[in-house]
Amino acid sequence: MELNPGFTGATLDRADALRANDEKLAAARADPRARLLGLNGLEPLTGGDGRLFWRPMHEAAAGNELVLLGLDGGEPRFAELRLEEADSVNRSMAVMQALARLDAADAALYGGARSVIDWHYRHLFCARCGAATALFRAGWGRKCARCNTEHFPRVDPVVIMLAEFGGRVLLGRQPMFPPKFFSALAGFVEPGESLEEAVRRELFEEAGIRTGTVRYVVSQPWPFPSSLMIGCVAEVLDEAITLDTTELQDAMWVGRADVEAALAGDAAAPFVPPPPVALAHSLLRAWLAA
Repeated sequence: MELNPGFTGATLDRADALRANDEKLAAARADPRARLLGLNGLEPLTGGDGRLFWRPMHEAAAGNELVLLGLDGGEPRFAELRLEEADSVNRSMAVMQALARLDAADAALYGGARSVIDWHYRHLFCARCGAATALFRAGWGRKCARCNTEHFPRVDPVVIMLAEFGGRVLLGRQPMFPPKFFSALAGFVEPGESLEEAVRRELFEEAGIRTGTVRYVVSQPWPFPSSLMIGCVAEVLDEAITLDTTELQDAMWVGRADVEAALAGDAAAPFVPPPPVALAHSLLRAWLAA
């Protein structure tokens, strides 16, 4: 089946050729069609049409750095860095409600913008010498004013996986989850690991299960703050669970009928599934289709 995970499907031209061309970048900023992404902190503002809201360029505060997001049908799109907000931006539940109303292209554009803006707020000082950094490459890098070290936005790889045994898959929940909410197990890839090794380690650490074949399914950018979720299905060798209660509050095996009922919103289903914007939702649908 065709999967379209949340935060994918962006139609914006990233315009890499403009990033190092000062003359063309200045022309893009001065273009009367240029717009600034409307944000409340790091959360999206929407217009009456339900789409992302775009502000005129003259509303940018004097001296604020601007990130070139790209070109939308040739029209420049920017985001404004408000460094005074750098210590106060947090993710709220309202952002998930806003995302549910955005179309796929807008959600993808917002997700990329949020990640790069948040990265700037976290990298105002050089990791090598501690001096202040300044934006360059149209916002796709920061350079140290003292040692000239260049820093670039990064994404953190995360494996998220369904463990499969006997026609069932393993789901888990953390204490912070809402009642009955269960999702796929996940964890960051560590240095020196392949994706398959990370899947096997995480499943063993969190649920005490040994893994056979691991197959890749689909990936998704996740802008909280900046991860690449790598979805997999792992065949496990035994259904016995040894739960790491420092990571998970509970885990359970669920069958096809359980997953179908949960995704259909059946109140009698044994669990509440992840929302459509989450990759775990796409993984469950892919597993059913397979």
